[in-house]
Amino acid sequence: MTDPEPAPSDAPTPAVVLLSGGLDSAVAAAIARRRGRILHALSFDYHQRHRAELRAAARLARALAAESHTTVPIDLTRVGGSALTSDLPVPKDHDPAAPGVPITYVPARNLIFLSVAAALAEVAGAPEIWIGVNAVDYSGYPDCRPEFIRAFEAAAILGTKAGAEDARPLRVIAPLAAMSKGEIVRAALEHDVDLSLTHSCYDPPDDLGAHCGHCDACQLRRKGFRDAGATDPTRYAS
Repeated sequence: MTDPEPAPSDAPTPAVVLLSGGLDSAVAAAIARRRGRILHALSFDYHQRHRAELRAAARLARALAAESHTTVPIDLTRVGGSALTSDLPVPKDHDPAAPGVPITYVPARNLIFLSVAAALAEVAGAPEIWIGVNAVDYSGYPDCRPEFIRAFEAAAILGTKAGAEDARPLRVIAPLAAMSKGEIVRAALEHDVDLSLTHSCYDPPDDLGAHCGHCDACQLRRKGFRDAGATDPTRYAS
């Protein structure tokens, strides 16, 4: 993870932005756009339980005026091991800050996603990948930590044609890595992100965008709005 707040370049820079449809990815994309990046949004249909996030990603890509929006299908139910890709129950009213990796962790998800992003970056001629990972208010996922992002960036430089031949090696930028959820919500407001378009819930009660209010993602989302002193536009089932 190189400079998390890179200075704007003289010419517009294409960037691949991982866009899940959640709050964090929306803010990372908005920061990239504000800094003059041409957004190539990348989402994944990995047969996740919370497929409402894919509709949110499409809405956000349009709202952020992305140059392109690619959704790549990857059936991670064939791997399993997560409540998000199997019939395992999603924990409710669990402390997101509790030690250990929760069952909502999807094995190697960001490793897989960033690998595809690196491939798309080569094709699109984009020297940057932006990702909205956060290691302050999060559920303890190992693939959200700064040391993982730095290690992936080094591997991508070594393992791609762009890294071997281009004058500008591939950079992975995680602008939210050291932010609390409250700071992320405040950044969203500063960058005019319509947070009503985002979706965070791991176990949505319907297909209309409601949030359960009790999974880790919902609790962290609520905490962010509460800590930011901002109005939460989310529709919770309870």
